[in-house]
Amino acid sequence: MSYVIEIDGLHKHFGDVKAVNGISLKVKQGEIFGLLGPNGSGKTTTLSMLATLIKPTKGTAYVDGHDILKEPSRVRAAIGFVFQEPSSDDLLTGKENLYIHSLLYGVKVADLEKRIQEAFKLVDLTDRQNSIVRTYSGGMRRRLEIARGLMHQPKILFLDEPTLGLDPQTRDHLWKYIKKLSTERGVSVIITTHYMDEADVLCDRVGIISAGRIIATDTPANLKKSLGGDIITMKIKSPNTAAIRRLKYVKKVERSGDILRLTVKDSDLHLQELLKKIGKVESVEARSPSLNDVFIKYTGRNIEDNSAEGGWSQRMIQARSRNE
Repeated sequence: MSYVIEIDGLHKHFGDVKAVNGISLKVKQGEIFGLLGPNGSGKTTTLSMLATLIKPTKGTAYVDGHDILKEPSRVRAAIGFVFQEPSSDDLLTGKENLYIHSLLYGVKVADLEKRIQEAFKLVDLTDRQNSIVRTYSGGMRRRLEIARGLMHQPKILFLDEPTLGLDPQTRDHLWKYIKKLSTERGVSVIITTHYMDEADVLCDRVGIISAGRIIATDTPANLKKSLGGDIITMKIKSPNTAAIRRLKYVKKVERSGDILRLTVKDSDLHLQELLKKIGKVESVEARSPSLNDVFIKYTGRNIEDNSAEGGWSQRMIQARSRNE
C-alpha cells in the first residue's frame, strides 16, 4: 500500500506546553483524512510541522516520500496549504492572486492560463475571476484559496479548518469541491476540523486528537459502530438501574442526576420493553451514535472550543518570512 504521509513519533513542545505529544500516523494515497479534535488539541501544529513551517521537537515525518527535516523544499513542492485565516490579497482580483502564486511556485508561463481556468472551473468561480477579492463572500474566498493551493498541482492538500465561520449552505458546497479533489483529481486531502458532521461526511478515515495525541483512528462508520449501539437519553427521577444493567442489549449505563444515558444495541427492537422496565419516564430521546459520542468515550468530555489554536500557521509563516 502506498502512503503519502508517514509520521513517526512527532512532538512539538513550547516550553512546558506539549502541543503535539508523540503522534504516529500513516495516510494513504488518494484518501481524505481528517484530524478531528477541539481547538488547541494540536491539529494545526501538526499540519505546520508537516508543511515544514515549524520544526518538530523530536520525531520526524515523510511527506510524498520526503523527510520534512532533510528535504523541506521537496516537501513544499508536493503540498498545497489552505490556512484558517484568509491569506489571499483582497486588493487584487481572483485571477491575479492565482497568477502570482503560480509564478512563485515556478509554474511555466505557457501553462498558466490553462491551469488558472481549470482551477476556477473546479471551484465554480469562473464568472468572478476578474472581480476584486474584497468583493467575494467568505465562501467564495475559501474556494479561491483552494484553487490557489492547487495551481502548482500538488499531490497533497492541507486544509486547516476550511469551513470555519461559514454558513451551512456554503459549507455543503465547499464539501462538494473537496470531494472532487479526491475523486476527480486524485489529490490526497488532510483536513483539520472540530465539526463532527464535516468529518463524518468528508473523511475516508479520521484520527481523533486530544491534548496532542491521536487516541483513535478508523473510518467514521467503524468508530461509531465501536460504541456498540444507539444512544438513548431519558429524564427520570428514580430509574431501576440494577434491572437495566441486567438487560443483554444494554451495553452502557450512565447517570447524572435525573438524566440517564444508555447505549442500547438495536434500540428500535428493544425500546418498548426497556421503557416498561425502567419506570416512569418524563422524556426520552433515541438516536444513532455520533462522532461526538466517540470523542466522549475516549476523552470523557464533549468536543468544544476551549482554547485558541487558530491562526497559528499564518503567524508562523509571517515570523519565518521575517527571519529568512
